[in-house]
Amino acid sequence: MRTPVVAIFDVGKTNKKLFLFDEHYDIVFERSARFLETVDEDGDPCENLESLRLSVFDSLHEVFRLDEFDIKAINFTSYGASLVYLDESGRPLTPLYNYLKAYPKALEERLHTAYGGVEEFSLATASPALGSLNSGLQLYRLQQEKPDVYEKMKYAVHLPQYLSFLVSGQIYSDMTSIGCHTALWDFAKNGYHQWVKDSGIENKLAPVVKGDEVFSAAFPGSTYKVGVGLHDSSSALIPYLLNFHEPFILISTGTWCISLNPFNEKGLTREQLEKDCLFYMTYAGTPVKASRLFAGYEHEVQTKRIAEHFQVTTGRFKHIEIDWKIIDKLSGGKEIPANLDAFGQVNLSSFVDYVEAYHAFMTYLVAAQIASTRLILAEKRIKRIFVDGGFSKNSIFMNLLARTFGNIEIYAASMAQATAIGAALVIHDQWNTQPVPSDIIELRYYRA
Repeated sequence: MRTPVVAIFDVGKTNKKLFLFDEHYDIVFERSARFLETVDEDGDPCENLESLRLSVFDSLHEVFRLDEFDIKAINFTSYGASLVYLDESGRPLTPLYNYLKAYPKALEERLHTAYGGVEEFSLATASPALGSLNSGLQLYRLQQEKPDVYEKMKYAVHLPQYLSFLVSGQIYSDMTSIGCHTALWDFAKNGYHQWVKDSGIENKLAPVVKGDEVFSAAFPGSTYKVGVGLHDSSSALIPYLLNFHEPFILISTGTWCISLNPFNEKGLTREQLEKDCLFYMTYAGTPVKASRLFAGYEHEVQTKRIAEHFQVTTGRFKHIEIDWKIIDKLSGGKEIPANLDAFGQVNLSSFVDYVEAYHAFMTYLVAAQIASTRLILAEKRIKRIFVDGGFSKNSIFMNLLARTFGNIEIYAASMAQATAIGAALVIHDQWNTQPVPSDIIELRYYRA
């Protein structure tokens, strides 16, 4: 008896993985690949699109040869802010430009000025001005700087939808990609922003479908279904949306700590925009208010500084449990600033050892995290905050968060491969005969 499975490609910037999940969402097969970068015509590094394309087909050939599995469906999730420009035949016309590629300031200013200035433009599109990270501006740049290539282009699609197209032969846009700081979508009007229409760029964007859409495979005789593909941040939210129906916030922690509130649809304020808030979009096309904090990076910088000062290794910080006596001694009634870089000014000689210094640093970091998360709290009473990723395993972080948000339940959440599982769950009914398991997410409660 062959095991029914779903195949999920999880394409990150550095790691590309293929997972097979069985009907209980256990990983039954995993394959990893790394790709050589190439450079674009300006010498800037970028993803090797041809290498990625070949890897998708090589990986599928490999798993289709495995007799023990019956692949019922395939879906994709990948990083965002990356567009593939396809000609009439579906062939890419350019390299996959890097979202960190420098953007011409004059071009950005021209577009913003034509539509009320940078603040008004950013508020309408819920997209802080981020240059190439606003993928719509990449398309505008191509139109303005390479009109010959632009004319040959049939469609511009985000990377997850390009990967889906390789297997389904169908070209569509999806809301999770369109709605993620692209500067394309007008959130108040729930449609493309006026600049997208005025410039004619709307005609180069494939029809929009919801994130749970599936297509038949392009290859004759194939019976499996193919998902439209999802932006990775939105995909990681899906297991929570399907498991918890009372209002919650998810703090997804890593290099960036992103607070996601799917229950706050109020438009961005100027203050929120200035403090790096934006909207994401769920697979169903509803907005998710988000705030971002570069906390994982700051943690790396400050733990190195503390380790060097006290002549210990950074590994010492991994398993420090909270000591409330140290916390009480450090707080002493003084207010801790909520700006993330404040601890960088603190003299480490004032601490007795690395444990006390690390406790002090974490009180600063959590103060900044609380300020960031509070930006997206809504009138709707939030019942729970889930923390996943690296800081969910940090005793000091979790306990300080629980103490501050005393009237909200705080949970450390762990789930193997949340992004990939989200892409599998969203098409659950297309491949899985079992109900969605209720134990996909492991939770640990922290008391206030």
